[in-house]
Amino acid sequence: MRRSTAAAVGTLTGAALIIGVRLSVSAPVVTAAPPAVDVANNDLGAEPEPSKSSGKKKEKEEGDDNSGTAGGESGLTDGTYKGKAVRNPYGTVQVSIRVTDGKISKTAVTYPTTGESATINPGAVAQLKEQTLQAQSADIDSVSGATITSKSYVESLQAALDEANA
Repeated sequence: MRRSTAAAVGTLTGAALIIGVRLSVSAPVVTAAPPAVDVANNDLGAEPEPSKSSGKKKEKEEGDDNSGTAGGESGLTDGTYKGKAVRNPYGTVQVSIRVTDGKISKTAVTYPTTGESATINPGAVAQLKEQTLQAQSADIDSVSGATITSKSYVESLQAALDEANA
């Protein structure tokens, strides 16, 4: 009788330990559409995005010697431009740029922020944004470890630059 009781208690204890270990390991959370950083509130300022009918010209401000169309050597028209949303296996990347005096003055990016992307993308996107401001074009290097995000970023950035050149 003692052996059967000890065997039952041992079996129940072992089962409880196995179940406890399984419960302590959580499965990865998979979402259908990962949340992204909001471009609309991403510190590009309050300047509205120019529409195609407006000719993408910034209104001339008082004391502004610039015509407001294209400034600098880049030929970019002042304003805020949003590139196309580029989907990759980890989520969607979309770049918005602000052009001031014919140069890219600010960039904002939506990108995946769940799973492994949450640790990789913020640093990679910061590097890509810095490279964009230095190069003033989409001719920038990919970030090691974030190749897919880098390619998506460049594709969306080029679309925004194409809008600014139109």
